[in-house]
Amino acid sequence: MEIRDIRAVLFDMDGTLVDSDAVVDRSWSRWATEFGLVPAEVLAVAHGNPAMATVAHFLPDASTAERTAAWARVFDLEVNDVDGVVAKPGALELLGTLERIGLPWAVYTSAPDQLAKVRLSAAGIAPSVLVTVDDVTRGKPDPEGYLRAAELLGVPVTRCLVVEDTVVGLSAGQASGALTAGLKGIPADIELPDLHRLDALFKGLE
Repeated sequence: MEIRDIRAVLFDMDGTLVDSDAVVDRSWSRWATEFGLVPAEVLAVAHGNPAMATVAHFLPDASTAERTAAWARVFDLEVNDVDGVVAKPGALELLGTLERIGLPWAVYTSAPDQLAKVRLSAAGIAPSVLVTVDDVTRGKPDPEGYLRAAELLGVPVTRCLVVEDTVVGLSAGQASGALTAGLKGIPADIELPDLHRLDALFKGLE
């Protein structure tokens, strides 16, 4: 499948459409310190993963209640920090191009609904279809969220392009059966230096 065959684009949020890396780093580093963990080790897992999965990874012996409380703490840190949250370079231009050529798009993120809306709003992005970790029973790398996003757009997932910046997210896209585009050097069907490149590819269809 080639770009001209794509009928919808499914985007990850953090690190793909929205630059929230500084917030993620600040929040998880503080959380790690509070829980007696090594921030660098936590950050190596946290990016792209559902927060509860990260909590479970680092607190394997904690009770369900303790894990829930630990998750609530990092959620509170993240949802109250939008300092520096902006659209990634090329994101707004790309979304404008998709609107002009009539290609629907959606966002699927491992973030909870409230956090996703806070960050997207801060970045000036308003998807018509937003799927969050609250909408699925299995988070990334399971493909459930991307399958759900394609269903909501009314487009077969095999005619969709999934755009991701993490291995765990790209694995979800690949498992869904979609064409994939990878940022930050992640191996994918289409490897992108940034979103400007993807924008140029779609502009070629105008």
